[in-house]
Amino acid sequence: MEGPRWLPLEANPEVFHQFLHCLGMKPTWQFGDVYGLDPELLSMVPRPVCAVLLLFPLTEKYEAFKLEEEEKIKAQGQDVSPDVYFIKQTIGNACGTIGLIHAVANNQAHLEFESDSALKKFLGQTSKMSPEEKATFLEKDESIRVTHESSAQEGQTEAPSIDEKVNLHFIAFVNVGGQLYELDGRKPFPIVHGKTSEDSFLEDATQVCKTFMARDPQELRFTVIALSKDSY
Repeated sequence: MEGPRWLPLEANPEVFHQFLHCLGMKPTWQFGDVYGLDPELLSMVPRPVCAVLLLFPLTEKYEAFKLEEEEKIKAQGQDVSPDVYFIKQTIGNACGTIGLIHAVANNQAHLEFESDSALKKFLGQTSKMSPEEKATFLEKDESIRVTHESSAQEGQTEAPSIDEKVNLHFIAFVNVGGQLYELDGRKPFPIVHGKTSEDSFLEDATQVCKTFMARDPQELRFTVIALSKDSY
């Protein structure tokens, strides 16, 4: 059964900022573009960074890798902290919103919210739910859907139609308890990428982004966005 579909969000820090602001997150942390992954360009990103979002193309190579990775983890197992907030994506084109929820939900100790924040309320109501239950709850959350719709029309490019197949996908990287997690609503579980720290998080997360790029060296459609404490 085909689930609900939303308009895709543009990979634009301004759009993300507006979206979260409408949902009641205070602007003490801001999204900004990461212009390149070499040390010199990474050094220009304001610190600390608490989340990294990656937009990348869903190519055949990637889909093959994804299946392989899933089999391997199911066979070997992995140790995922119970503190990781993970939500499945059941809404078409909602990967931008899912990425933002993953970024914010796993950084609530750092971020600040208005007292009536719709997002804070959603996170509170869903924190104990399974990833699938969270997804169903999101489908019914009008305040997030409406904000997503208006944010999707905010971008600099015209929003594609709701039925257009968008083969670009957002995922989030976060640090929970000193481990680097990749959170992708299309995957059955979070992916653990090893140890990280507040100081090395940006470098560690972009190291994983590089492996995505290396899998599809012909592709140019990669965007990296960081959620930083200091304003851009």
